[in-house]
Amino acid sequence: MTSLPRPATDLSADEARRVVLRAQGFLGAPDRRSGVRGVLRHLGAVQLDTISVLARSHELVPYARLGAVGRRTVDEAYWTPGAGGAPHAFEYWSHAACILPIEEWPHFAFRRRAYRARPHWNHALPDGTYDQVIKQLRTEGPLTATDLGGAKKTSEWWDWSGTKVAVERALMYGEVVCTERRGWKRVYDLAERAVPDTLLHDELDDAECLRRLVRLAGQSLGVGTRADIADYHRLRGEQVDAVIADSGLVPVAVEGWGKPAWADPAALETAPRGRHRTTLLSPFDSLVWERARTERIFGFTHRLEAYTPKAKRIHGYFAMPVLAGGRLVGRVDPAREGNTLVAKQVTLDGAKAVPAVAQALVEAASWVDCTSVRVERVDAPELRDPLTRELAHALG
Repeated sequence: MTSLPRPATDLSADEARRVVLRAQGFLGAPDRRSGVRGVLRHLGAVQLDTISVLARSHELVPYARLGAVGRRTVDEAYWTPGAGGAPHAFEYWSHAACILPIEEWPHFAFRRRAYRARPHWNHALPDGTYDQVIKQLRTEGPLTATDLGGAKKTSEWWDWSGTKVAVERALMYGEVVCTERRGWKRVYDLAERAVPDTLLHDELDDAECLRRLVRLAGQSLGVGTRADIADYHRLRGEQVDAVIADSGLVPVAVEGWGKPAWADPAALETAPRGRHRTTLLSPFDSLVWERARTERIFGFTHRLEAYTPKAKRIHGYFAMPVLAGGRLVGRVDPAREGNTLVAKQVTLDGAKAVPAVAQALVEAASWVDCTSVRVERVDAPELRDPLTRELAHALG
């Protein structure tokens, strides 16, 4: 067994937390000039999800960092082609289904090869369907699954048609790419037509892909354990082990973590300082998407309960952590009723969290064009009136 290199740097738990916040774009002045595309490049991956309460998660991620950037502006930043029609982003399997910067297309070649090499999913695929989908895209594309002949066999969400199975398989293999959404529907096109030639034909070997993704994960996390780095793009631990020594990341020891960690050396050059962002976070935000890491860094137990039976939920359907002062100070389970943002359930880390939670709610309400905020339930009932008063003051 190869021994681990000795850490070159010791970080306190607080220093590590601040490194993480800066790496994730929550500490210091945001780079507004690069906008949403800059956030995407900085994070390396923005997770997609079908749930839309305030907005969809891929909209909430840049909002949390940049503030009230228009929702239409967000979608256009992802999907509007650049000069010459080249896309800025594509969708693929990373941490989950994610929007990725188009320049990272070559670095997912290892995953496309793995999908081609392993047995197909359980979805049945009628003979000739795959070739027919490719032919139709070549002659008529870009197309949605509906354009191709329908996404479902029945109304059940999981009951995909043969056409949908085929085009999703082609997307996994890299023969097809999604570089646009229309009304939340994927728009598919042939990769040979949509991906710039300089990227399409840059077929890297597995080691090169993994080195790049490990380095990107380390830069986006700031500092992380082996498990943290592996989780970012859903690599296996042994894949990380094989390349981390050559990834450009440096070993560090973090107080209280109890496990070896690696950091982006650039993140260690200057002490993280600047203004902290106060905001609601999507449960799918990369700052908090890994539960064990969130608990280790923030002492905050975070769990998405949307798929938990209602009677068993503790914090609500889409409980959004509240970030303030570099800490996670509460949760809000939001809903919208006309022009009112409803805080269905609020959890506060004591009275000191009231102003920050009110600020986060008011800003979020304004962003989604709500003119009022109503609080339904606060887990600590004695804090309901102070929160309501703070909201009234903030709303003027």
